[in-house]
Amino acid sequence: MSGGLLVAGTTSDAGKSVVTAGICRWLTRKGVSVAPFKAQNMSLNSFVTREGAEIGRAQAMQAQAARVEPSALMNPVLLKPGSDRSSQVVLMGKPVGEMSARGFFGGSGGPSPGERLHGGRQAQLLDTVVGCLEELRGTYDAVICEGAGSPAEINLRRTDIVNMGIARAARFPVLVVGDIDRGGVFASFFGTTALLSAADQELVAGYLVNKFRGDVSLLEPGLDMLHGLTGRRTFGVLPFQHGLGIDEEDGLRVSLRGAVRESVVAPPVGDDVLRVAVCAVPLMSNFTDVDALAAEPGVVVRFVDRAEELVDADLVVVPGTRGTVRALRWLRERGLADALARRAAEGRPVLGICGGFQVLGERIEDEVESRAGSVDGLGLLPVRVRFAREKTLARPVGAALGEPVEGYEIHHGVAEVLGGEPFLDGCRVGEVWGTHWHGSLESDAFRRRFLTEVARAAGRRFVPAPDTSFGTLREEQLDLLGDLIEEHADTDGLLGLIENGAPGGLPFIAPGAPS
Repeated sequence: MSGGLLVAGTTSDAGKSVVTAGICRWLTRKGVSVAPFKAQNMSLNSFVTREGAEIGRAQAMQAQAARVEPSALMNPVLLKPGSDRSSQVVLMGKPVGEMSARGFFGGSGGPSPGERLHGGRQAQLLDTVVGCLEELRGTYDAVICEGAGSPAEINLRRTDIVNMGIARAARFPVLVVGDIDRGGVFASFFGTTALLSAADQELVAGYLVNKFRGDVSLLEPGLDMLHGLTGRRTFGVLPFQHGLGIDEEDGLRVSLRGAVRESVVAPPVGDDVLRVAVCAVPLMSNFTDVDALAAEPGVVVRFVDRAEELVDADLVVVPGTRGTVRALRWLRERGLADALARRAAEGRPVLGICGGFQVLGERIEDEVESRAGSVDGLGLLPVRVRFAREKTLARPVGAALGEPVEGYEIHHGVAEVLGGEPFLDGCRVGEVWGTHWHGSLESDAFRRRFLTEVARAAGRRFVPAPDTSFGTLREEQLDLLGDLIEEHADTDGLLGLIENGAPGGLPFIAPGAPS
């Protein structure tokens, strides 16, 4: 086999990441060497590869589905929002600067008032993106690409490098995924196709319905009519599936929360549950850090934004953020900062991760991210943070609480630890813990020891399950995605698309967009 496929969507969050991962796992189980690819991703959830490159968490998860090592080739452009109008641009795993949306999608430079539309930075990246894709195609039997948003965003088509732009460059067939749970899926399929130019429509091979509930036979007349209207077939109807935990691009969902709250889960090993409150700070990044907690029987994870919601929590997590100073201000404005200080004084557990660790310190010197200068932290840990222009990207390995730990680091803030008990790269004072390490709670033995400490401090008769393996749970979920494709999609049809491209003679759907 040699070829590829672009998985596009009628909207953001239509299920492109899920379908891409499912196709990767299905092909891998067939013995096909496959790689995921997303030319451009916008996400605050990222991951560090072994070579020290930063890519989207979703692409790292898809690489795991394909049972290959993630690399910067799989996500050459990553945009990390820092506000509603600007993002940090990460190119081939390394940050190259901040840029406004106008400058990136259509302007001539950075976030300046004088930007004018004439080509945009994005168009300049097409050669890099195509080069990465071609390198993957030369290494693997198949490459499954994920689009972004909708391919019918006609205002961005001129400089598009992630949807029809990359499909045209690679001559890949396009499978359009629609979320029927939202309603209007037939109109979305038809409208998406009809808003594309004739040359783009030639590559739209068909559709895939996602999140269907009920009797598929009731849907079939509509699928037949859609085929008659567009000349394109539907390659499957995937049922709504509870507990599909994958790494999200953005949003306030914990990827494994569904598996805990929506399916049958073993009861707590001890007499009590453990309640975890995660402060939903602005520009929250890598909230996937708490997935491993949500996977534990008897651990209940929720996001909070009010001080009173911390009262009954046994553990409060202050997660990472792309806006440390902004998050600090938010915590103070909402009374959460005072609530955290009371918890620390009472010896009740608090864990700060990355940006959350930084806000727990004494002082922050930031001339890089917020340019706010010197700002007082919450003063719960003896730590001073200075923001450096160079970003730290690392995959550290160490030990804590007598157990091995692995993690990854993504931060501009450099912490000077002035006291306390060492804890990974940070410290611990009483029941307040802080570290820059993302992903540390995925180390099973360490997580169990940490939760035992939390339960003791909280006075809960909670006992971690002795056999919970986060890695095994993740593999089970990826297999479930592969099962959905294998059991509910036309796999022969998908193989034909991957090997042979879009079928010829697909009709043009009016009105189309200008070329």
